[in-house]
Parts: sequence; structure tokens; C-alpha cells
Amino acid sequence: MFRKILLVILLAACMTNLWAKDITGIWQQIDDKSGAAKAIIVIFKEDNNTYSGKIVKITPRPGYTPREKCNNCPAPYTNQPILGMTIIRGLKHVEGTNNYEKGKVIDPLVGKIYDAKMRLNNTGKRLTLRASIGVSVLGRNQTWIRAD
Repeated sequence: MFRKILLVILLAACMTNLWAKDITGIWQQIDDKSGAAKAIIVIFKEDNNTYSGKIVKITPRPGYTPREKCNNCPAPYTNQPILGMTIIRGLKHVEGTNNYEKGKVIDPLVGKIYDAKMRLNNTGKRLTLRASIGVSVLGRNQTWIRAD
């Protein structure tokens, strides 16, 4: 009996660890300045083994009217609807870690494209996005919470 319980616990721990290292899924984007939920983003793996993220829902907030189109965005984002927009592209998993690097993220509210890194916490429930231009030290973080 004890061996069966131990085996079940070990299997559950292994499965949790495998799941925790995968960023694919549904994430709630949290505004780093206000702490309010901003959007729901689906992260998926591309055929070339990179990860991308698409906005699937804009979270309504009191006193805020969301923009419908990308504001001052460069091509190929020019005048694209924000809902359905792929805002993250090219993230690559760093083998043996919970880190994803060398991606790009666009802020559709200001039209700027940033270098992107992501780090998944050990439980697999929080994802930290680091967006920067040039030097990572000059960037800012945003926390996303797993919603699926």
C-alpha cells in the first residue's frame, strides 16, 4: 500500500515538473503598473520550435475603453486589430531551464517592438515577461498567470 502511494506521488511530481516547463496554454496578462488584468493570451508552439502568443480576449476594465487597432504600429502590424493579433514571436526554449529567449513582443497600445524573454516559475502557474530595447537591464517585467 505504501509503495503504491509513493509511486502515485512520484508520478504526479514528475508530471507537474514536465507541465511546469511548458509555456503553451492560456495566460492572463497583468498590467505591471496597475496590477489589473489586461488580456487573455494563448501561447503556442510553432513548427520551427519557437513560441508565439496571440491575444484572444481583451479584459474589460472600469473607466477604460480598449483600442481596436494597433496604434502607430510598424508593418506588418499597421492598422491590425488588437484582438487576434500575434504579439509574441520567436521565443526559443533554453534547454534544461524554464527560460525562453530571443523573442520579440509588440505593445499594440504604443506601437513599439521589444526584445522578449520569458521565465516560467517552478509551479508552471506564473510567467514573467521581460521586455527591453537593447540592454535587458533597461527593460521592464510583466507577470502573466496561467488561466487554463
